[in-house]
Amino acid sequence: MTPDEYLKKVLKQQTFATDAPELKDLRKRRTEIKGILEGHFSESSPSIRWAGSMAKDTMIKESYDGDMTCYFPHDEDSAGKTLEEIYNNVAELLGKDYDVERKASALRVKNQSTKATKGFAEDLHVDVVPGRFTDDDEGDVFMHRTTGEKERLKTNLQVHIDHIRDSGVRDAIRMMKYWNARNAIGAKTFVLELLVVKLLADKKDSSLSEQLTHVLTEFRDSVEGLSVEDPANSNNDLKPALDSVRYMLSSVARTTLSTVDSSGWEGAFGKLDSEDEEDSGERRKAALHAAAIQVRESRPGTRPWYSGA
Repeated sequence: MTPDEYLKKVLKQQTFATDAPELKDLRKRRTEIKGILEGHFSESSPSIRWAGSMAKDTMIKESYDGDMTCYFPHDEDSAGKTLEEIYNNVAELLGKDYDVERKASALRVKNQSTKATKGFAEDLHVDVVPGRFTDDDEGDVFMHRTTGEKERLKTNLQVHIDHIRDSGVRDAIRMMKYWNARNAIGAKTFVLELLVVKLLADKKDSSLSEQLTHVLTEFRDSVEGLSVEDPANSNNDLKPALDSVRYMLSSVARTTLSTVDSSGWEGAFGKLDSEDEEDSGERRKAALHAAAIQVRESRPGTRPWYSGA
């Protein structure tokens, strides 16, 4: 088996089948949450769409989320007059039925903890991202920030989706996401995606093994000089998110390249599943693509969709 054949099989094993229980549960939860949000904010007509890896076609089994937007029209204030009020009102609403973890701009939704669960709140792999469109075009959006110097963030979900989904290097992105999760590096997904796209801008036609080797080599040898920019808004400062993992990116990349050199890619990513499970690889691969198509076809007109970093 060649290195690229092995890596392709790893990707197959990291792809959900269309009828995978995890995807069924994500769709079920999305329907539930969408109904709650649309029912309570019926006067505001929020735009609720899949975001993140579901829309970008970059989901992996090792670490997955079903991110959703909850964007309100720019001239509608019944959900809240300020971005902070919108964020808090959505959090309080969801808190009636779920445990809600407040993140920088998103709300992590979990099953409510009970005595029976001994205080443990089951993670539903769902982030809800509240925001308000900047104008009638419903492209750019403002989101409340709970951390950092700025209280709001301007971005554009569809620009993010297009930048990653149409990058031509999604296989490399998925493998690096798996590498990030497998090694507990802690890199923010959006920052990692941007790094891979930038580093492979001139290597789209290279083999997957060559692409991964290049990215890892850059992480190992040139991590201090790496930078990324939000394609939707260059004023958004992503440097702190990258700075927090520079050492880990370089250190783990060094170890990975050494392992690949001595033991091949299997040494870095582990042994493949049984051949019986591999036989379902094509079905698994089709699942992610089908989910992405469904997201795109369900997008209302030019109304944008989410993804979280």
